[in-house]
Amino acid sequence: QVQLVESGGGLVQPGGSLRLPCAAFGTIFAFIRMGWYRQAPGKQRELVAGLTSGGSTNYADSVKGRFTISRDNNTNNTVFLQMNSLEVEDTAVYYCNASSPFGIDYWGKGTLVTVSS
Repeated sequence: QVQLVESGGGLVQPGGSLRLPCAAFGTIFAFIRMGWYRQAPGKQRELVAGLTSGGSTNYADSVKGRFTISRDNNTNNTVFLQMNSLEVEDTAVYYCNASSPFGIDYWGKGTLVTVSS
């Protein structure tokens, strides 16, 4: 059974940084795409950043220049979200997402990021 496990969330002050890892377990195939989504209280889940197996990336406008998605080249099924210059508006539960070559999407359980002074 495929599982995505996120970590790295926590409380950080505005202007601070966090790095969120997401590791996939139970798979023998490479995902064609992995990404991060977030859901703030009272809001819909939204895409934060995505990374294809070919190395293409895309970001939400609100995080461009502040967040970076990357991949562990040794495992291919581990991605990181480096978040810099965090703002109060970045407070949300962050979810890892992965798309298999067979058209199945997987989700992690989420990790909470709170940006507050």
